[in-house]
Amino acid sequence: MSNLIDIFLHLDKHLSLYMNEYGLFIYVILFAIIFCETGLVIMPFLPGDSLLFATGALAAAGSIKLLPIYLIFCIAAIAGDTVNYSIGYFLRNKVIARENIPFIKKEYLDQTSKFFEKHGSATIILARFIPIIRTFAPFVAGVGKMSYSKFISFNAIGGIFWVSIALFAGYFFGNIPIIKDNFSIVIIGIIVVSLLPIVFAFIKNKRTAKNL
Repeated sequence: MSNLIDIFLHLDKHLSLYMNEYGLFIYVILFAIIFCETGLVIMPFLPGDSLLFATGALAAAGSIKLLPIYLIFCIAAIAGDTVNYSIGYFLRNKVIARENIPFIKKEYLDQTSKFFEKHGSATIILARFIPIIRTFAPFVAGVGKMSYSKFISFNAIGGIFWVSIALFAGYFFGNIPIIKDNFSIVIIGIIVVSLLPIVFAFIKNKRTAKNL
């Protein structure tokens, strides 16, 4: 567990080590992480925003090529959501029947469903910036039989928008001395800020339940 936390907090250092160790294969590894984080509903814990930011910082330092990794991340994000949508569509009857599905937490599904009720189809774009909901939104869209044509357009817009903001933020700001010297703090900040909407929604739901 401590090793996992260390990897999360020092993504820049670990990515540099992996780049030296695996060479071009690092592009495959990075694709797989973003694809799984967005495409497999059982893996919402993988790094998303922080990985994009750290990779952008490495690109600014010349350790990794910016354009190839940008295209790889965009493809991974869009493909991941598409697979997740398909899984949700396939498991639709089980979810509607409230059957237990291994490794899929019902509370996450409920949170995402409420997010859909509030924001509609735009959830596919907005959810890109919210961990956990980012992983469950395309799954719920598949369960709800959101039309594929509408889903794929929102998916592409959201995926490109998310990758562009997080990756280029790392590229332009990641190597500023004060950020570079306090990189672990910045990563914690990114994680905390991205989790705030979930925390606020949880508090709001608790208060609503109390008042009933």
